[in-house]
Amino acid sequence: MLLSIALIIMTALFSAKIFKLLNLPPIIGMLLSGIILGPYALDLIDDGILNIAVDLRQMALIVILFRAGLSLHLEDLKIVGKKAILLSFIPATIEMLVIFLLAPIFFDMTYIESLMLGTVVAAVSPAIVVPRMIERMKEHYGTHKKIPHLILASASIDDIFVIIMFMASIQLYQGSSLSFMTIIHIPLSIILGSLLGIISGFLHTKIFKLFHMRDTVKVLWIFSLSFLMIVIEHAIKDVIPISGLISVMVFGISLKHYYPKLADRLHVKFEKIWVIAEIMLFVLVGAVLNITIIPKIGIYAVMLIVLALLGRVMAVFLALLKSNLSSKERLFVAFSYLPKATVQAAIGAIPLSLGVPMGDLILSIAVLSILITAPLGAYLMDRTYQKLLTHDI
Repeated sequence: MLLSIALIIMTALFSAKIFKLLNLPPIIGMLLSGIILGPYALDLIDDGILNIAVDLRQMALIVILFRAGLSLHLEDLKIVGKKAILLSFIPATIEMLVIFLLAPIFFDMTYIESLMLGTVVAAVSPAIVVPRMIERMKEHYGTHKKIPHLILASASIDDIFVIIMFMASIQLYQGSSLSFMTIIHIPLSIILGSLLGIISGFLHTKIFKLFHMRDTVKVLWIFSLSFLMIVIEHAIKDVIPISGLISVMVFGISLKHYYPKLADRLHVKFEKIWVIAEIMLFVLVGAVLNITIIPKIGIYAVMLIVLALLGRVMAVFLALLKSNLSSKERLFVAFSYLPKATVQAAIGAIPLSLGVPMGDLILSIAVLSILITAPLGAYLMDRTYQKLLTHDI
């Protein structure tokens, strides 16, 4: 196992550096490293690591969501509230709908499997979007209209919404009926998850001020509490729907609101943790990809992804129809909503692990969506923000 860990880290860092020099997202290099090291290529990753890959991907998702929460001001969320809500649901819903309708035509899959595929592909990537929006805030681009804040908040909630929809599709696949509780599951789980996050942030502000401890110890405590939030979600899901991931993000927002000095220090800590979490997330999802299936689905998968993206772009403009954003600013928001990576890496392999007949296909399309949209979205965001956003000093 030690050899596998060494190979994962060394090849991921090396490939990430090469892709960065090429002005491409480093995560693409990490993903390709996983494909090369995985069982469908060189088979150099120990089975023990692959067996815990699901838990490692969950930990990486916790890191990125808590980090996003630490970057958000409650006052900014109030300003962008309505726009953020619309952007959190409309683009993802339209993209899921496009895939739901077209996937059974392109591939021999059921509508439940196509719904599952839609929920896997639809989420925007916090791994690519969050760091760039934080940089735009620091550089004061689009800050007068709170555009980076809007994208940061709505993209994070977009991920939670898509993940909840994904879990609902899994329940439907496993035979659960569509009941009234299933319908209200999403808003109720978001509300209860937010409440748990607010309470956690408020209480821990008091605890951290009352009891002195190193920031490293605080990070370990926060990690443990975040794990418990996820455990609580699964333990009581049949009685009370609550989103543990929403709780994690709102926990970060709450700490930022009640204890901003600590939040800024913790943000630095979580940036360092993300270095290893990011490697494990993308290398391991690349490792479980069956590369032999890609040539068989290539052109149809690309067509499906492109059509879904067109639906998402139109949905972004629809969501911002009555906003005070200019056409250039709306275009930048649309570009920011293109890249996919983190959520696809975190949940793309779950259908395969559950024995879904089209699990290989779902994972393959998820990885292809990362390879296509991550460099495209990153390139468009990096090359256009100075032209599309105002520089507010």
